[in-house]
Amino acid sequence: MANFAIMGFGTVGGGVAEVLRMNREAIEKRLGEPLCLKYILDVRDLSASPYADKVVGDFSVLENDPDLDVVVESIGGAKVALDFTRRALLAGKHVVTSNKELVATHGRELLAIAREKNVNYLFEASVGGGIPLLRPIFQCLAGNEIEEISGILNGTTNFILTRMFQEGVTFDAALREAQERGYAEQDPTADVEGLDAGRKICILADLAWGREVRPGDIEIQGIRSITPEDVEAAEKDGQVIKQVGRAVRNADGSISACVRPHLLSAEHPLAVASGVFNAVMVRGNAVGDVMFYGRGAGDLPTASAVMGDILDALDHRAKRRDLGWSEGADIRPFPHRLKAGTALPVLL
Repeated sequence: MANFAIMGFGTVGGGVAEVLRMNREAIEKRLGEPLCLKYILDVRDLSASPYADKVVGDFSVLENDPDLDVVVESIGGAKVALDFTRRALLAGKHVVTSNKELVATHGRELLAIAREKNVNYLFEASVGGGIPLLRPIFQCLAGNEIEEISGILNGTTNFILTRMFQEGVTFDAALREAQERGYAEQDPTADVEGLDAGRKICILADLAWGREVRPGDIEIQGIRSITPEDVEAAEKDGQVIKQVGRAVRNADGSISACVRPHLLSAEHPLAVASGVFNAVMVRGNAVGDVMFYGRGAGDLPTASAVMGDILDALDHRAKRRDLGWSEGADIRPFPHRLKAGTALPVLL
């Protein structure tokens, strides 16, 4: 029997428990042994939850249990989550997370600890929600030199821009609708200012080129400045506006990355992603362009990716996944091509 714990029983943590409940037979068949949710670490009152008997409030219970194989970190943020992740790895536990802030800012350190302790630190769900994206880059496309990654990486901003184009509403009106539907937080700063997408493009660049690219090192611009007049002008030219994260490896080995609104032809492959959907294009020197598309957020889509990482970690108990990146990426400003008369770059 394999045992795992969930730290933080919110949207993602609850989704992981639900995926196991829904698909236990298929999951255990793939794993080849029973899979047990042994603990839920949460300080809230979960006495009414069907999982109340698994709830503990002290992390040391997880840390000191020799039979606990995997810890799922779904606390969020980079404070408590960082401390508990470090301690879990040092205790010889595999750790799986959807926490893009933690991976983008402390991934290099945590992967180094995982390597030292011969355990796995996996984070497929940190970029693209339920879309299989990171594993294809480091495994399926391992025979390629990755040349460029471009993608719509945040469902909230994509929903807002979609509504501005479909209904002709203002940014503020579209944001209010996103909040009413539960697509945007009451404080939407991380989404609409591009911080969330910035963390994700950094993780993609880290994996693609093996050098640390930090969010503070790249250009990040949100979508608050987009007006109905911008939308009207784009439509007249057969274009759409999308917030796109981009990362390229330049000919001299340096890396350029950014997140900002771009103009795309309405026929561009990324333009088809509407509403809360994400889409990412990866260009390899052998395979050419490959596109990944799907739901980039939500409890079950994200939990689907987390469960995949749990199984992958358990499959690699004897020989860990060799992931990691080094410090010292040479970061250069992104070479934008601006449309005449606008401040918006064009993505060809």
